[in-house]
Amino acid sequence: MTMNNWLRKNPQVRTIRVAAADLNGQARGKRIPTRFADKVVTEGTRFPMSVLNLDIWGEDIDDSPLVFDSGDRDGVLRPTERGFLPMPWLDAPSALLPIWMFHEDGRPYAGDPRHALRTVLDRYKARDLTPVCAVELEFFLIDDSGRKLQVPISPRSGKRRKAAETLSIRALDQFDIFFTDLYEACEEMDIPADTAISEAGLGQFEINLMHCDDALRMADDAWLFKMLVKGLARKHGFAASFMAKPYEDYSGSGLHTHFSVLDANGDNVFDDGGEAGTDIMRHAVAGCLAAMPGSALVFCPHANSFDRMVPGAHAPIGISWAYENRTSAIRIPSGSHKARRIEHRVSGGDVNPYLMLAAVLGAAMNGIEDGIEPPAPITGNAYAAKLPQIPTDWLSAIDTFEHDPHIARIFPPELIRNFVLTKRQELHYMQELTQQEQVEIYLDTV
Repeated sequence: MTMNNWLRKNPQVRTIRVAAADLNGQARGKRIPTRFADKVVTEGTRFPMSVLNLDIWGEDIDDSPLVFDSGDRDGVLRPTERGFLPMPWLDAPSALLPIWMFHEDGRPYAGDPRHALRTVLDRYKARDLTPVCAVELEFFLIDDSGRKLQVPISPRSGKRRKAAETLSIRALDQFDIFFTDLYEACEEMDIPADTAISEAGLGQFEINLMHCDDALRMADDAWLFKMLVKGLARKHGFAASFMAKPYEDYSGSGLHTHFSVLDANGDNVFDDGGEAGTDIMRHAVAGCLAAMPGSALVFCPHANSFDRMVPGAHAPIGISWAYENRTSAIRIPSGSHKARRIEHRVSGGDVNPYLMLAAVLGAAMNGIEDGIEPPAPITGNAYAAKLPQIPTDWLSAIDTFEHDPHIARIFPPELIRNFVLTKRQELHYMQELTQQEQVEIYLDTV
């Protein structure tokens, strides 16, 4: 179905939103009446390149060359291959058209995070390889109507359950209407939502998105899913948040990524017929470990992100890999050798999915290209082991990202510069805010 045909088959839709992801994963764009949709589809739309490089408050970056030095020039934004999607969290029938940015002459804009992921995937394509990815997204349902965050009142019982509910069916059933609406909305938006579980935090849940052999689409799915969950929760009278750690005394939210790689024949190049995995798998692991310090800013992009990175809180802080061990940063899950894959466990739920997948897959490709070997896999509790550490503060993560040679192979210089300028500005202003003020900023945005 063409984009315009979708609108014709959905005449109830009277307005559309055109939106691209900025470096923080925020949707930036415009609202347009549907009668002008043809022009957007055929010609695209325009807004300043600097819009994809705003801080978490939506403000210009003070010393960005994209603003005054360049005259705040426009980019051209064209529809992605995703096309129009319904927006079930809004009361009025509306459609979302995802877009991404190009230069006037048609070149991709290097500061667009979706293009950064596409560039990484081109490296796989050049080797006749295709990553297959799946993601697990954790989030909190929160009553933020008062000064103190708490679990929403259950629509079924009228009570608040102020305790962890790990893998509790009861916790899922308490919010059955919300989850039923969420799955129906995922069907409408063609987001492959799979298993839902109750997690260890207060009102915390996890939903898996099914594996896909198109990593751009998987990043789209994760970006759209976060938008959907947050919007739909508000429609139900509470908040949903992917912020890394809303509650000091409970574990935070992660976004774990599973990936394997197929060759031109569709065979899994990580599968050696046994439990160990292939040399290529180990090279990919080594690449992920080598780039982990530099990638910390992508995996932990906000001030609150680092509250999650503490020992024993289900967030890896040591650089390690292991077989079937959830305390390590890289886990090789057990199960059928045909599904041999890598699980990357560092990211928080507050990440930009495009940058996160670019960092993970780009690092793996670095290792594959270089043919490097990882250290021996660990056994036992990684938190108790003496391991090289992932940066656990924001400033160190910014500095490491800016200068790391592994990052320079993954991301273009313009994106590295823009992201660093963004995070330095946010760091400066966040230092003046209380913990509660930081939570108020991150709760709905990330």
